Amino acid sequence: MPERLPRLALFGIKACDTMKKARTWLDDHGIAYDFHDYKSAGIDHAHLQAWCDEHGWQTILNRAGTTFRKLADEQKADLDQARAIDLMLAQPSMIKRPVLELGGRTLVGFKPEVYERELTEAR
Repeated sequence: MPERLPRLALFGIKACDTMKKARTWLDDHGIAYDFHDYKSAGIDHAHLQAWCDEHGWQTILNRAGTTFRKLADEQKADLDQARAIDLMLAQPSMIKRPVLELGGRTLVGFKPEVYERELTEAR
């Protein structure tokens, strides 16, 4: 019998268009997941630390979003992982989305072909 993935956890912001695409994809493929809206429910340091350790803070911090772009230049200067995590804790809208926890590893962002490869082949 093939190994089954644990129940997935999808992190993001409910109103985000990319999140809606990821949720629709998961629903259409019958893949169960728990949704965590980090804009309304917050996010803890441990999750951000783990995601940054796995992917690099440069991937997890959404520097293209309006929340980051509105920061003062001194807040954006000389970023490192600790400072990036502090920014994301203070304003979770700066976290790249979605983050999908697969149990032991994560996918960041939504690309249908990556979800297809990583999720349907393992089930």
